[in-house]
Amino acid sequence: MATDKQSAEKEITVEEKLSTLYQLQAMMTEIDKIKTLRGELPLEVQDLEDEIVGLETRLQNYQSEIKDFENAVVEQKHKITESTGLIEKYKTQLDNVRNNREFDNLSKEIEFQGLEIEFSEKKIREFGEAIKHKKADIAELSEKLEGRKGDLVQKQSELEQIISETKQDEERLREKAKKLEANIEPRLLAAFKRIRKGARNGLAVVYVQRGACGGCFNKIPPQKQLDIKLRKKVIVCEYCGRIMIDPELAGVEE
Repeated sequence: MATDKQSAEKEITVEEKLSTLYQLQAMMTEIDKIKTLRGELPLEVQDLEDEIVGLETRLQNYQSEIKDFENAVVEQKHKITESTGLIEKYKTQLDNVRNNREFDNLSKEIEFQGLEIEFSEKKIREFGEAIKHKKADIAELSEKLEGRKGDLVQKQSELEQIISETKQDEERLREKAKKLEANIEPRLLAAFKRIRKGARNGLAVVYVQRGACGGCFNKIPPQKQLDIKLRKKVIVCEYCGRIMIDPELAGVEE
């Protein structure tokens, strides 16, 4: 069984390997075109979703701050009530003082509580202004949030439309690519993917064009051009590292 498997592997020529790689490259290029058609929409949708989460979090923080200010106002009003009650109490006690020292002490307490009331009223005004500003911020933020949500709905609709239009084509291409990958030895396939990942235009396999590499367009020495035509070994460009094949194998008339 092992001998039969080895024989089957030996039967796959370099020419067949190169041809399969070029077919795989063609499939992947078509998939790349579909991704290009979608453009930056997936990233734009993600950015809008992230921005909306950030705006909603900020809105919640603003609303929480308003509640804190409102609670602080209630607390200050409670202090005013307490101070007012003490003033009334001390004023009543003034009618029954026995000496000047008691009168002075009660007068100072009444004055102190009056200052406490003034301070609380000042804090209430400050908290009121803070609440007013926060509500204005919330209104502005809410308007911005609604706008971003509208943008997101539009971008998602555009993306869904493009995906629905190209989904079947992409699935068909990926299925074909998967079948081709199964016929390529793992080490060569790994090299193909590595080269493709590093290539600016995603081309890992290119054909010779006018004596130059079809990827970086650097001139290829005559002897190497001959080796490429012979299809006896996998040859890569010494400048860009792409796998090179002759135009005829690519189905192109030079």
